[in-house]
Amino acid sequence: METLDLETIHRRIEELSETFQSSNEAESHNELRDFILNLDSRIKQIDVEFGELGNDELDAYLERSREVFHSFQAESLKISEEVQLLQKTYTEDSILLERDLEGLKYSLEFTKSQALGQLETTLCDQSSTRSQGSLMTTHKDCNFEVLGLDHEIEISKATLGSLQHLHSLSKRINAIEWIQDAMTGLKIIEFGGNCIRLSLTTFIPTLEDLLGSQKVEYAKAPFALNHELLIEVMDETMELKNAELFPNDVFIGEIVDAAKLRQFSPSLSVSETRSSIEWLVRQVQQRFILCTLRRSLVKNANNSRHSYEYFDKDEIIAVHMVGGIDVFIKIPQCWPILDSALKLFSLKSSDNCSKEISLSFLCNVEELVNSLDIQIQKNLTKFVSAIEEILKQQMRSQILSNTIPQRSLRISTRFNVQMLHKS
Repeated sequence: METLDLETIHRRIEELSETFQSSNEAESHNELRDFILNLDSRIKQIDVEFGELGNDELDAYLERSREVFHSFQAESLKISEEVQLLQKTYTEDSILLERDLEGLKYSLEFTKSQALGQLETTLCDQSSTRSQGSLMTTHKDCNFEVLGLDHEIEISKATLGSLQHLHSLSKRINAIEWIQDAMTGLKIIEFGGNCIRLSLTTFIPTLEDLLGSQKVEYAKAPFALNHELLIEVMDETMELKNAELFPNDVFIGEIVDAAKLRQFSPSLSVSETRSSIEWLVRQVQQRFILCTLRRSLVKNANNSRHSYEYFDKDEIIAVHMVGGIDVFIKIPQCWPILDSALKLFSLKSSDNCSKEISLSFLCNVEELVNSLDIQIQKNLTKFVSAIEEILKQQMRSQILSNTIPQRSLRISTRFNVQMLHKS
């Protein structure tokens, strides 16, 4: 077996740490430059091919292009939501990997110093024969520890390779999205002092492209939404200070706070932190699409037995049922674009004269509701219908359990009165 060298292992860890800490953005810039050149060439080709078309032919071509754009936008939105989740996982795994690398370096240094100390003690205190035996034992122990560290390094190296590939893919998608945002739906109205006023036109994809598991036969979403976004920045640094939306029909407070924190994230490069305004605009437009889809589903779900309300800030859907009970449903992140399960948040008596819902009743209903089939929990109308059925069953059980003790009490009282008369 080849003898393992502690210095070689130590050098491997140092190289792995340097690789992890370095950030080469040349590949991303080259991909962005090539994409822009190809796009410019394609635009010139379109001008040559369609410059002499008549009005009818041009209208037909534009209608077909709009359909293709809607389909592409729906797919791009799904990919963007998935990339955000992957970026969050990448950041968390990167922090853990960096910590593990530091731990490996410290462990290796400790093992090296401990082995040298044992060798010195053995050579000074024991005879030459026993020294050789102890030395061999010490070398074997060190070899086992180094083997273990080497195995951990290989695992960390494989993990780092996967994370770097994911990071490269994420930067490529971000570059493409930046070009899309720059070319569609965004216009600078005013830029003076510390304020930037943007005109945002957010194109809403057709519901059928996004809501495969939802019932949308009556839901109608607008083709586009128009807003103005006023962005306030710091002096000379272009760091985000605040943002305000007109009309203020969608809550963006959490997005603004996240963009501010993002500027100081240690896991992002300098160019990524400078793009906080770009990130803010993209997230706001995605929020517009999410809220529009949710409001369309809520409007579609209203019927004679259930009245629905959507609270954007809290991401809660309130369902007012016949019988004086309000059901509050918590919406998961990215629903309904991503198929995630809805959760029962709370129950409340809407009728002031009715009896308040007990904690035990609420716990029983919540346990039954959240154990429903996952496909039912993904669909709003099916989920509410299942909650209504569970409420009926639990109310019947509660009424029955309250009736039996009362009947037993009446029978016992009648028996005691008869015995008293006999005596």
